Amino acid sequence: MHGLPPANPDAEVALSAKVAFLKQPRSYPHPATEVKAVETHRSWVFLTDRYAYKLKKPGRHAYLDVSTVSARKYYCEEELRLNRRLAGDVYLATVPLSVDCAGKLELGGTGSTVDWLIKMRRLPAERMLDAAIERKKIPDEQIRAVAQKLAKFYRASAPVRIAPIDYRFGLERDIRATLGELSLPVFGLRQDWVEAPCAAQLKLLSQAPALFHQRAEEGRIIEAHGDLRPEHVCLLEPEPVIIDCLEFSRDLRTLDAAADLAFLAQECERLGAPRVGQIVFEVYSEVTHDRPPATLISFYKSGWACLRAKLCVWHLTDPTCRDPGKWSRLATEYLVRAGRYAADL
Repeated sequence: MHGLPPANPDAEVALSAKVAFLKQPRSYPHPATEVKAVETHRSWVFLTDRYAYKLKKPGRHAYLDVSTVSARKYYCEEELRLNRRLAGDVYLATVPLSVDCAGKLELGGTGSTVDWLIKMRRLPAERMLDAAIERKKIPDEQIRAVAQKLAKFYRASAPVRIAPIDYRFGLERDIRATLGELSLPVFGLRQDWVEAPCAAQLKLLSQAPALFHQRAEEGRIIEAHGDLRPEHVCLLEPEPVIIDCLEFSRDLRTLDAAADLAFLAQECERLGAPRVGQIVFEVYSEVTHDRPPATLISFYKSGWACLRAKLCVWHLTDPTCRDPGKWSRLATEYLVRAGRYAADL
């Protein structure tokens, strides 16, 4: 049996070894002149000339357990399935990373599988919406095309049946959880900036319950994208694509369609492009005949900004965090925005 891979190869192949292997152009079964490796909070992405490969980091979190090979395979398959809704043929396949009988790593091989990757068609970085905003070149017709695609997706999505009161209580629970985490002294955030927007959100939920009950009653709660950031929108022609939906939790991507769009609008406003949100909601209303009240949109924007602040400070708990000052500043920026939106409630 000498030379065969171990019975539990995942335990024997460190993430660092997998990353080092995938950084090498010769590791791929197609021509690759160079490989650009990009590390995110939960993944590594390897960019070759024509393709992108995504490797999930092993780990166990409160909201996600990807500590095993089988779990990572499942979530790779979920990511493929869910993203094909709005990105079509960008998401190509799941690919095994294996160890051969000589103990060498092989992408797409037939040996013992030690991990799984998602293979995607590489998109042009300059066509992503955040890059277009940075260049201050955001043609209205391209934003309308994005909005059309999203609105048709929402219109075709089956409503998630939820009791109106349960929808409202779920929002309240999430706000209180975010308030609790942002209030932890270890993060050093100004408490008035944390408390004011959360208090305004809770007040609206209490004083205007019908505003939220109506969304559930009308079937506006769906399995949405869940992470509609500008960097996930590619302004391709003739049809844009939207990538990187929230794949690891059905509960977290079960949203009011207006909330999904409010996230995109809030993020674009933060980057200096409020016109994007205006167009998106105009087109959404044209396509779906749903006209969410301005107060509701401000509520969702304020909630998203608080959530983004919470995600920023979570980085501070990571022992490998390289720039804590950046995340503290960004969390504060989001809280200031949350307060501005809350003032409209």
